[in-house]
Amino acid sequence: MKVFAVSDLHLPGGQDKPMDVFGGNWTGHFEKIAADWTEKVSPEDIVLIAGDVSWAMTLEEALPDLAAVARLPGKKVFIRGNHDYWWAGITALRRSAPDDSFYFLQNDCVRFDGLVVCGSRGWLCPGSAEYTDADKKIYEREGERFRLAFEHVRRERREGDRLLCMIHYPPFNGKREPTLFTDAFEKNGADKVVYGHLHAAAGPYPMRTVRAGIEYVLTSCDLLGFRLAQIY
Repeated sequence: MKVFAVSDLHLPGGQDKPMDVFGGNWTGHFEKIAADWTEKVSPEDIVLIAGDVSWAMTLEEALPDLAAVARLPGKKVFIRGNHDYWWAGITALRRSAPDDSFYFLQNDCVRFDGLVVCGSRGWLCPGSAEYTDADKKIYEREGERFRLAFEHVRRERREGDRLLCMIHYPPFNGKREPTLFTDAFEKNGADKVVYGHLHAAAGPYPMRTVRAGIEYVLTSCDLLGFRLAQIY
């Protein structure tokens, strides 16, 4: 079983949002991702999708995008991104999953053979350029979401299981200073963390870095050249 990750697919969701306005490299971007995905991923493998799946505003509008992802091989694990407005109540979302290869995470986790995956959207972290006092409430709420997710992890994790965490926003600022998120990952024994949200240039965020023994992997699809990153 291999594990891959990608984020920020930004599928159209019925919206008139051609992604090539963000650069010519975005032309036919999902076709590029799908080609790489099909070449790399087997049915028993796992693909983590760390948010911003679709521009859709409602779940109904997002269904064609989810169906497009469902046609690709492997088991797919999703968290919500800041643009995933279609992400409805978790019960309705899970009922609408195209097939049983889909796993939507919200305040919980999923266990595969030897691997536990949990995650949440996250938020801007203190010390980030855009962070203001108005962000504190959401930042703390996302910290609480991870607390709830790790309660599930402690119930599901077995001896020897690896723990992989997903977060949409970078889990630290550009100086990689401690946050509620990094503290939670360290306290709960995470092995790796995947995140996205950043586009065009990663700036001070390396594609892969190790902090306190945990590997952090940036998986925004354009920064990956519209290919999947192999995590395990």
